[in-house]
Amino acid sequence: MKKMFFLYNPHSGKGQISSYLAEIIDIFTKGGYDVTAHPTQFKGDACESVKQFVGSYDVIACSGGDGTLNEVIMGVMDGGWHKPIGYIPAGTMNDFSSNLGISKYMPDAASIIANGVPQFVDIGGFNREYFTYVAAFGVFTSVSYATDQQKKNELGVLAYIIEALKNIDIGTRYNLTIECNGQKITDSFIYGMVANSFSIGGIKGLAGNDVSINDGLFEGIFIKAPKTIVELSKTLNALIKHEFDSPYFYYFKSDNFHFTAETPVPWTIDGEYGGDAIENSISVYHNAIKFIAREIIDMGSVTDEAAEE
Repeated sequence: MKKMFFLYNPHSGKGQISSYLAEIIDIFTKGGYDVTAHPTQFKGDACESVKQFVGSYDVIACSGGDGTLNEVIMGVMDGGWHKPIGYIPAGTMNDFSSNLGISKYMPDAASIIANGVPQFVDIGGFNREYFTYVAAFGVFTSVSYATDQQKKNELGVLAYIIEALKNIDIGTRYNLTIECNGQKITDSFIYGMVANSFSIGGIKGLAGNDVSINDGLFEGIFIKAPKTIVELSKTLNALIKHEFDSPYFYYFKSDNFHFTAETPVPWTIDGEYGGDAIENSISVYHNAIKFIAREIIDMGSVTDEAAEE
């Protein structure tokens, strides 16, 4: 039998995995795996456990939110393990799972791991750390995680904007120099992100409609700081319409970004706090990880199907 190391966060998604754990392990066993299950004990445990223990295993499976998945990715990258990863989403957003067409129903997600196809996926490097789908700064970084999911489903990007408007301060700005694709741009911004996901904060299309998670490129969207309320309104309207070629944005596809700020800027990495720094570098590790997906990844189909589940 093949050997599987299965890590799960028992607290993610209000502990819902407790209702499915026996069924999940049964699915793995029927799929031909000898399963070692490990409930994470503390923040960082998934990363450390992967680095230390997965050398003798054929597959890594994990269940939790985006933070748990991020830890597993870091453990794989730091440990130098070339093992396929299976993911059972259990958190609030689970943005990255939608890119792979993974069901939100845990037994179905387990079946994908037991019977699916490993697919190469790009991973982001953020200074000395790694991220799965997004690194961001600015006024919107916590908004998507506070917005009601039903409202997101009904209103899409508009829900993201409505929630942002509740707390936005037109005087908030981050003065940065961005180096990318041989260009060097200095400006003031209210928000910026480098992403590799069709869904961010549960909202589809926020990084554009032509996202590929294994093309060696990430999407960078940077919103200029508006000078007036009228300009802010035009900026938000352009964001809702995905008009990234408008004068209110910088939009890049690249495998490398470098940021220099006047003062330390706080970043979020896959929805978690990523630290404050004056200088940050983001790079793309092309086809760095194999994720077990339902089938050959096609962004148009899997995102629509995942949204319906």
